Formats: sequence, C-alpha cells, structure tokens
Amino acid sequence: MAKKAVATLQTGNSGRAHSKCIKMVKSPKTGAYIFQEEIVQNEKVQEFFH
Repeated sequence: MAKKAVATLQTGNSGRAHSKCIKMVKSPKTGAYIFQEEIVQNEKVQEFFH
C-alpha cells in the first residue's frame, strides 16, 4: 500500500512537497499506543506533531 501511495504522489513535481508522518498516540479507551499515519504537506509537518 505504501508504495502505491508514494507512487501517486510523485506524478509531476508535487511529490517532494509531501511527507508521510507517523505519530504514536495513546488510545483514551484502552490505554494502548496506536500509530497514526498521514501524508501531509511539508509546510504542515510541525502542525501534525503538535
């Protein structure tokens, strides 16, 4: 799946304007940690982690 997502982003010159970010978040229900993945623009990477 990840290869397909990256391949679709690299059409044209806009592929380098995005990054795949992975954040570990604690679930409020179970207390277990889960990974939240999202493809964001490079300018909004800091916003994703805050």
